[in-house]
Amino acid sequence: MKNILEKAEINHNLNKDEIIKLLSSNDISLFSFADEIRKKYKGDSIHIRGLVEFSNICKRNCYYCGLRCENKKIKRYRLTSNEIKECGQYAVKLGYKTIVLQSGEDDYFDADKICKIIEELKKYNLAVTLSIGERTFEEYKAFKDSGADRYLLRIETTDENLYKTLHPNMNFKNRIKCLKDLKQLGYETGTGCLVGLPNQTIESLANDILFFKELNADMVGIGPFIPHPNTPLANNKTNNFNLSIKVMAITRLLLPDINIPATTAMETLNKNGHIIALQSGANVLMLNITPQTYKKNYEIYPDKAGINNNEDENKKLIYDKIKSINRSISNSYGFRQD
Repeated sequence: MKNILEKAEINHNLNKDEIIKLLSSNDISLFSFADEIRKKYKGDSIHIRGLVEFSNICKRNCYYCGLRCENKKIKRYRLTSNEIKECGQYAVKLGYKTIVLQSGEDDYFDADKICKIIEELKKYNLAVTLSIGERTFEEYKAFKDSGADRYLLRIETTDENLYKTLHPNMNFKNRIKCLKDLKQLGYETGTGCLVGLPNQTIESLANDILFFKELNADMVGIGPFIPHPNTPLANNKTNNFNLSIKVMAITRLLLPDINIPATTAMETLNKNGHIIALQSGANVLMLNITPQTYKKNYEIYPDKAGINNNEDENKKLIYDKIKSINRSISNSYGFRQD
């Protein structure tokens, strides 16, 4: 293991067999290697993003997601443009430099509406990240021309057969095309995967990591799979926190200067999930600033960490954690090259 880790530390390249060995090993030195590389390339400052989940309406029917269109037990909502604008104002008040607009694939928010929202938010001198699913090249271009800086579109799995099984009426090749379109248009492009999906293999997770490297992703979010009771995967067990941290740490080894969030799903599975992730290669935290009235209904998975806290409570909790590991809050916009 030491030879593989030292190779990764020097040239940030591993083959599939080497990645599989790291994923299969219980050698915890992986995490300290990843943390050192994070420190060398990204420093000790943590970037805070303000997350606004502005619509839980989704036309997709993904088997793992509580927002799937066939889930009739969820209370659906959309924020108005004014409410989203107020979230932007609140993000500035809290001192955040980036706002992340995330939703289900909701066709109500067409290109024109999204462009107007972006233009309003840019007036507050915020970096704008979009996470609103698959769109056309022309739509992505319109968003970019309106001022969008980043776009997050997780591949979820690069195992095409598994992808097809979990994503009815979706096209794996189109997902790849969307990511390439985003890179071509000059977005800071984010992707990522779910870890612990039914029938997922260590080999396919290794391929996921190699895909992040091949794409040269600017940000990668790793989410442990958490079953939702109102989905076809409700009865699948989840015990994938450690494997998720491994995938994240290896991603840091191969892409040393990218942004990697300590995800809320990690904190949901482990009460120290954020701290463990931040000490294993992560350098970003996303704090939910969705209005409290709506927040609990953006239920991709159940029992989300921090869901019952208000924004000020979550901010204090996060800042206390950051201080506890002698890290600081970044004052920059947190672009890859910052």
